[in-house]
Amino acid sequence: MPTKVALISDSHSYIDHKTLTYLQDVDEIWHAGDIGDEKVMENLPSGKVIRAVFGNIDDLNAQNKYPEWLEWEVDEVKVLMTHIGGKPPRYAKGVKSKIKEVKPQVFICGHSHICKVEYDPELKTLYMNPGAIGQQGFHIMRTLLLFDLDQGQVKNLRVVELGKRGK
Repeated sequence: MPTKVALISDSHSYIDHKTLTYLQDVDEIWHAGDIGDEKVMENLPSGKVIRAVFGNIDDLNAQNKYPEWLEWEVDEVKVLMTHIGGKPPRYAKGVKSKIKEVKPQVFICGHSHICKVEYDPELKTLYMNPGAIGQQGFHIMRTLLLFDLDQGQVKNLRVVELGKRGK
């Protein structure tokens, strides 16, 4: 059985019913930082594996509860996640060396509010940024990513558009 994953980021204290609807049918929810109010995490559907990192807007409570870097493995897929990661080939300071050290099949970050998925052939990793589910920021469309992990592969990847920011 594949593991169904929802990848979200940059909620900035905001989560709506439409977003929560997409999180109902997954096994795991991953939040790539800038959570904002802890109520966002409390409102996530119960019975799911939750993995999260803190972002640059998150307070000390979030920084004490969630790490800056998180690495784990699910269904033979090694994952590395942080909030500020940059993007291929221009990663944020220290990120490229961390990817080289950990050697994840999937590298996840948030921060840019721009949904982007790209394979980095140099680092042999799938770069994933789900964009932003929140209302704060300059992004036009709120987005998240849904995908399956199955025997070492990412499958059925899709972008979900949640509606325009401010609507």
